[in-house]
Amino acid sequence: MVLNGEINTRIVAMCRALGIPAIGLSGVDGGLIKASKRPPVQVSGNTVDYGFVGDILGLDTSILVKQLDNDLVPIVSPLSADDNGTLLNINADTVAAMIACELKAEKFLMATGAPGILDSLDDPRSLISYVDRAGLRRLRDEGKISGGMLPKVAAIERALAGGVPRVHVISYQQPDSLLLEVFTNEGTGTLVVNDTKNLRPEEQTS
Repeated sequence: MVLNGEINTRIVAMCRALGIPAIGLSGVDGGLIKASKRPPVQVSGNTVDYGFVGDILGLDTSILVKQLDNDLVPIVSPLSADDNGTLLNINADTVAAMIACELKAEKFLMATGAPGILDSLDDPRSLISYVDRAGLRRLRDEGKISGGMLPKVAAIERALAGGVPRVHVISYQQPDSLLLEVFTNEGTGTLVVNDTKNLRPEEQTS
């Protein structure tokens, strides 16, 4: 109810105020996201039940393509349902990354509260301008990526492995962060690619 009825509707309303022809959808609509309920797991001898959390089995993005072909902007809430009609909640970063892969997107942009990926968790000035998948693994191994950033990094890796050439992590708190990240060499957040050796020299700027 919160994701689809409140948050999704608010975003669509904001788009309307900006003159954007948005349409609200969920993964349930048109069978966009096929999912199953995540099974319980054993952790240290205890059973952990994830409740109504779903794991994606597949996507049918034809419904999104139809909206885009009609000049509409789909706003997707990360819900799905199993074959019995039970509603399931899915990690939003995972949904976004998989949609980007299925649509063969040129870029996958992730807006967070942080300025981007940081070398030091407590220092926003330690922003990493660009990094590749090997660098992400190193940061994770060194404990510099933890908590809420772990599923985001997993989504970034999924997008890159799925054929999306570039992932941008930007701050939703900084004005014009999207435009500055995409249309300037310096950017404002973190650019993540498969291999930084393939970046142009002018892009390799802190």
